[in-house]
Amino acid sequence: MGIQAFTKLGNTVVFTAATTAPAAVQAVSTTLGGNQYRIINPGSVTVFLGYGTTATEANTNATVVTTTGAALPLLPGTDEILTFVPNAYFTGITAAGSTSIYITPGDGL
Repeated sequence: MGIQAFTKLGNTVVFTAATTAPAAVQAVSTTLGGNQYRIINPGSVTVFLGYGTTATEANTNATVVTTTGAALPLLPGTDEILTFVPNAYFTGITAAGSTSIYITPGDGL
């Protein structure tokens, strides 16, 4: 089996990451698998992505990492395809400034 191009399997969700993390959004897949996500940070600031199986977990994980932490840093201008649990919740926080984050559930690379 070869590597497949990314296929969108749900609606894109968006949130604005800032110095206070907004309420988490859920990226719902239209299939049972759907545990890959295209995540775009078009802005000029690093976003520390909080994610989890619940909104509460995602918000708890959204912390600015200075030494160690559960958040995943998304560098400015990032367009990544990452794997999480199906139908995950996402939010993000920045050390300064704000940017929109776009997340699309799907499958492939």
